[in-house]
Amino acid sequence: MYNKQHSLWLAAMLVGLVGCDGAVSEQGSQPQDIHGTSVEADPPKGPHGGRLLIDDDFALELAIFETGIPPEFRLWITDAGTPIAPGEVEVHVTLTRLGNQIDEIAFAPQDDFLRGDSVIYEPHSFVVTIQAQHRGTTHRWRYDNFEGRTRIGSGIAEAFGLETEITGPATILETVTVYGRVVPHPEQVRAVSARFDGVIQSVKVSIGDTVRQGQTLATIESNESLESYSITAPIAGIVTERAGNPGEQTSGRLLFTIMDTTTVWAEFAVFPSARARVRSGATVTVSTVDGDVRRHGVVARFNSITAANQSILAIVVLENPDGALIPGMYMTGEILVAEHPVPLAVKRTGLQSFRDFMVVYAQIGEEYEVRMLELGRQDAQWVEVIAGIDPGIRYVTTNSYLIKADIEKSGASHDH
Repeated sequence: MYNKQHSLWLAAMLVGLVGCDGAVSEQGSQPQDIHGTSVEADPPKGPHGGRLLIDDDFALELAIFETGIPPEFRLWITDAGTPIAPGEVEVHVTLTRLGNQIDEIAFAPQDDFLRGDSVIYEPHSFVVTIQAQHRGTTHRWRYDNFEGRTRIGSGIAEAFGLETEITGPATILETVTVYGRVVPHPEQVRAVSARFDGVIQSVKVSIGDTVRQGQTLATIESNESLESYSITAPIAGIVTERAGNPGEQTSGRLLFTIMDTTTVWAEFAVFPSARARVRSGATVTVSTVDGDVRRHGVVARFNSITAANQSILAIVVLENPDGALIPGMYMTGEILVAEHPVPLAVKRTGLQSFRDFMVVYAQIGEEYEVRMLELGRQDAQWVEVIAGIDPGIRYVTTNSYLIKADIEKSGASHDH
């Protein structure tokens, strides 16, 4: 399986996955790598740390400034190395984002620079088109500033097992986690004794045997009548105790215990901090410690006696037709205490880390790009989205780590 996946990965690399950051003038062309993908060495930087764009003697430095404020563009301009007063130049910047979404940025003078009039929201991934007018001359530049973006053909995406869904509303389930164990259903346990004391002549079952209702468990010879009679199983179930052997007197003692485990109880400790929120009838998802067995039930009742640790027991009745829940087994329960409908959520399985953000990867055609998210409430399946992606966007929900790995491999950077 690993070799197949690795081969698919190499195939993806060879079709030229997008993820690099390159610059190109409107009239020029970029060098290309062996796969035909545009590449460029690190673009030149100006004294303020921004990208330096030069047209003959006219030079423009464009930087994203975000120290203590939302990200915005700032511009410094020189002619033959001499700073130009900001008021003497008219500049307009167009950002073309994935999906042909256009952001238009105008500039106004401030101190010794031009300041953009719009927030440059994340991701800072776009084609940048710049037009600057100075003394009757128009200067133009165009370059790619991509980060967190890659291209994967549909065939490769299918081979990778990428799955997607559309962003939209969801219901966040708020739960309280509790711990406990499986116990027999007390109404489905029978203690069996001899009706008339006597000598045990034969015993037909052993501990662990499954019996049907009415099946013979033992034969007794009555001390009074000296006649033999049979003890039969009052219910179907499993023999959990056998306390008599042939030749012994019954002496009024318990001989067998039979337990029907097709229905069991799970007893969970609920502490005072959660007691006010846990109600009878609340839905509970129950799982074994290793997570291999899961069941759903409801809180049927509470034990009214407080334990030494001040918890009380919430009792959940569970169907157990396959016998997977064995009395004494430790369990974890998630008790539903509230439901929160939210207008926008994504699946937890799609989340990945990117720089200092939690992100999902939006899909537009054969291109995938990060969407930095501000998250709210969450449960085992969904996470509320406060900001960072719009409703109706297709995003990757399964195997998104492959896209993250490809973007990191291709070196898509956060270049201002």
